[in-house]
Amino acid sequence: MKVAFSAGLTDSGSVGPFDFETTLIFSKIITNIGRGYNQTAGVFTAPLRGLYFFSFTAADYLKGYMGLYLYRNNQPIIFNLDLNDHGGYASTSNAVVLQLEEGDLVRLGLPASYRLYDDSRNFSVFSGFLLFPL
Repeated sequence: MKVAFSAGLTDSGSVGPFDFETTLIFSKIITNIGRGYNQTAGVFTAPLRGLYFFSFTAADYLKGYMGLYLYRNNQPIIFNLDLNDHGGYASTSNAVVLQLEEGDLVRLGLPASYRLYDDSRNFSVFSGFLLFPL
C-alpha cells in the first residue's frame, strides 16, 4: 500500500490565538495518496502498521509566540516554539520517524495563545508518508 500526504493550513491568513489548545486543520490538500489524512478533522490515521515519516513547517509574521505540538494518539512527541520578537516573517520546522500501528492517529496542535499564518503560498504545511510496512 502507498501512503503519502501534504496539506497547507489555510488561505485566510492568521490562525489563532485561541483560549485553548486547538487541533490544526490543514485543509488545503496538496497530495493525499491512500487517503490517510482527514482534511476535515486535521488528523492522519495510519492505514497499516509501519514506519512513517512526518514533517511540518509553520510560519507567522506578527510579534508573539508561534509553536505547535505533534501528537501520536494524543501523546506529545514534538514541541516547536519560537518567540517572534521582531515582527516580520518567522518559521519553525521539524520532522520525526514514528512506528505506528494500524489506526494510530497523528495530528498537530496549536497551543493556547499561540498563532500561525498561512495563505495561498503555503507557509504552513503538514506532510507524512509510509516508509515501509512492518
